[in-house]
Amino acid sequence: MPVKIRLARHGRKRRPFYYIVAADSRAPRDGRYIERIGSYNPNTDPASIDLNFDKAINWLQNGAVPTDTCRAILSYEGVMFKNHLIKGVAKGALTEAEVESKFDAWKSAKEQKIQAKKDKLKAGAKAATEKQFEIEAEVNKARAEELAAKLAKATEAEKAEEVSEEVEEEVVETTTEEVKEEVVAEEVKTEEKKED
Repeated sequence: MPVKIRLARHGRKRRPFYYIVAADSRAPRDGRYIERIGSYNPNTDPASIDLNFDKAINWLQNGAVPTDTCRAILSYEGVMFKNHLIKGVAKGALTEAEVESKFDAWKSAKEQKIQAKKDKLKAGAKAATEKQFEIEAEVNKARAEELAAKLAKATEAEKAEEVSEEVEEEVVETTTEEVKEEVVAEEVKTEEKKED
């Protein structure tokens, strides 16, 4: 029975989630498997991988062949490198202490790369947010200026109306006063005529 380490797809449409499994190569992709080794979620950035390291190495040493995608995942997690180092111990080229020191050095370097990528993504997201805030601030400022201009025009129009109303009232008052003066003058003339 040839065993393969491969991905079994789960999740909903357009949001895949994969189990990393050791399965018979003749079994369907999402069908029966011998053992679940871990999971892989490509929807996050960077992709999240949950892997049982010891089970993966055990299956590789027992002859399981990973698919291309699983080989990339196992290499990313360091399983392939550790398996390679263990083969060096079996051949007598390395000691257990050397294997552990080399693997720890590789693992720390890998963690630094991953952390650098996460920091870069976080900084990029923060920069994008700040840029969006600046754009929104400019838009708000332009809107405030437009509103202030409209209010200024409205107040000028109101003042012009008030001035025109005051002028009309003054004109009306002056004309009424002139009319009253004329009426009074005529009355005075008529009274003078009566007295004469």
